[in-house]
Amino acid sequence: MTLPMTVPDEGLPARVRIHEVGARDGLQNEAATVPTEIKAEFIHRLAAAGLTTIEATSFVHPKWVPQLADAERLFPMVRDLEGVRLPVLVPNDRGLDRALALGAREVAVFASATESFAKANLNRTLDESLAVFEPVVARAREERLHVRGYLSMCFGDPWEGAVPVAQVARVVRALVDMGCDEISLGDTIGVATPGHVRSLLETLAGQGVPVSAVGVHFHDTYGQALANTLAALRQGVTTVDASAGGLGGCPFAKSATGNLATEDLLWMLRGLGIDTGVDLGLLTATSVWMAGQLGRPSPSRTVRALSHKES
Repeated sequence: MTLPMTVPDEGLPARVRIHEVGARDGLQNEAATVPTEIKAEFIHRLAAAGLTTIEATSFVHPKWVPQLADAERLFPMVRDLEGVRLPVLVPNDRGLDRALALGAREVAVFASATESFAKANLNRTLDESLAVFEPVVARAREERLHVRGYLSMCFGDPWEGAVPVAQVARVVRALVDMGCDEISLGDTIGVATPGHVRSLLETLAGQGVPVSAVGVHFHDTYGQALANTLAALRQGVTTVDASAGGLGGCPFAKSATGNLATEDLLWMLRGLGIDTGVDLGLLTATSVWMAGQLGRPSPSRTVRALSHKES
């Protein structure tokens, strides 16, 4: 492929690691149960396309996310992928027990930057939820696992509206202090804008949170995900969450319309001369295949454009 033309932008990182969330965050909202074999094939195809971090599943109680009730069956089908990191979500000690029993080496906890979302998603206050995660993170570290902390509602909350940057920074600092190796800043309802992204990242840097420990997770509700990603890259962020084909949203935030599509991200990064190690053609074919399994077209503009050219 000769397009897009590569025109580097000075000051941006040379390489970006894509944290692929399509197999977990992307599929967890599907109303119809996706067969375990299809999920496993999806992960294998994502790996074949060059993605080296693929979030595999979540060890949450099946009552809360029925789509991921097959975690014990799925994880052994993918855990031996060579050179691929396979983080899994663990909401509590029981989830960590399940993940450890299957040999998971990377886990993630899911926190909130606001009281309202902590109550809606975790049925606890913000500080109570952090207290629940603390022993989980401590034990994961004792087991020498890599721990990611997801932080939701970093840029806005459907109940509270604007979220003060200082409030988000306080929770990020708490997650770092309890031992999280990496923090993913979530724009759960997709309301962030580039200046807001810059302000939060500058605040975190001023509080001693290394940019190397920060990832970004943007939803495209208002079409701002790529602009916000570029703003984060300008601040030195090199880890970006994205979902193949633009699958997914948030089951507890009804206005969240979908994740940043990995293919749309790749198109922008390729044009900027930023290396990812991912083959856009293979990934597009994977998303077209997955869209066929789900019975609907991919929402990714890049997938639609490239698949239309090939048809």
